[in-house]
Amino acid sequence: MIKIIIERRIMPGLEEEYEAAAREAMRHSLGARGFVGGESLVELGHSDRRLMITKWRDMRAWKEWYQSETRARVMQSLLPLLTEEERIRIYEPTTH
Repeated sequence: MIKIIIERRIMPGLEEEYEAAAREAMRHSLGARGFVGGESLVELGHSDRRLMITKWRDMRAWKEWYQSETRARVMQSLLPLLTEEERIRIYEPTTH
């Protein structure tokens, strides 16, 4: 299992449009093979800063979604609402 952390900064005043586009993106990811779950968070006191935390079965499932036509299509409506490129970090459980 891996977790994908996506940080996004939204243009001021476009928070509602972003929320609609992000909900649509999450709705599409629900049908992606290997998607386990996810949540969207807003930073306290900074309505322009969002964090998406998604869980995937494995790296292959994430890469398949990340490179998919479906994600490219939903990102077309989301990207113009951002002030900078999204930052994506990939985490895996530690092994002892």
